[in-house]
Amino acid sequence: MVSLDELITGGSVLPITRWGTPVMHAPTTPVTTFDEDLHTLIRDMFATMAAAQGVGLAATQVGQGISLFIFDCPDEDEVRHYGVICNPVVTTPDGRNRHLDAAEEGCLSLPGAYETLARPDHAICEGVDHNGEPVKVVGTGLLARCLQHETDHLNGTVFGDRLASKARKRLYAQHDSVADRYLADWPVSPKQPAPPQD
Repeated sequence: MVSLDELITGGSVLPITRWGTPVMHAPTTPVTTFDEDLHTLIRDMFATMAAAQGVGLAATQVGQGISLFIFDCPDEDEVRHYGVICNPVVTTPDGRNRHLDAAEEGCLSLPGAYETLARPDHAICEGVDHNGEPVKVVGTGLLARCLQHETDHLNGTVFGDRLASKARKRLYAQHDSVADRYLADWPVSPKQPAPPQD
C-alpha cells in the first residue's frame, strides 16, 4: 500500500492536453490495475496541477483515457482537501435540497478563459483510491464544483459543453485572446508574459 502523501511530490510536469483533442471528448475506461505505473502517473499529475496552479486534474488532461482524477481544493469553509479518485461516480442533491451556485469556472485544458456556470453547491463523489480502496469525498463550495468538473472530464464532457452557445463563444474568444501566452507544452514551459501595451 502506498500512502497518498508519497504521491503528491516527486513527479514530473507534463504538457496539458487541450480541448479538441479526441481523448478530451470520449468516455474513459475504468482503472483496474493499481500498480507503480499508475502511481507514477499520479505523481506526474500532482506536479502538473501544481505547475498550472489548478485545483483538479483529470487523466484525460494529460492524454490518458482512464477514469482517474486528482484534486487539491478548498471547500466552502476554506478547508483544504486533496486526493485521488479512480472510477468516480458523483451524486448531487435533488428536489428542495438542490441549490445551484452560479460562479466563474475555468479549465486548464482551455487556459486563460472563464465563464459563469451554475452547478449544484453540494456533491458526493465515490470511487476507489490509488490503492483500489473505496473512497468517498463530500464537497461543498469550490470542492463541489471541482468534483463535478473532473468527473465530467472522465465522461468526455468539458464544461463548455454545459454552456449556452453565446456563453461558449465568449469563452473561446477569451481563450483565443491569450492563447499565445500558453505554449503547446504548457505548463512544462511557463505562461509567457503579456505583450507590452502600446
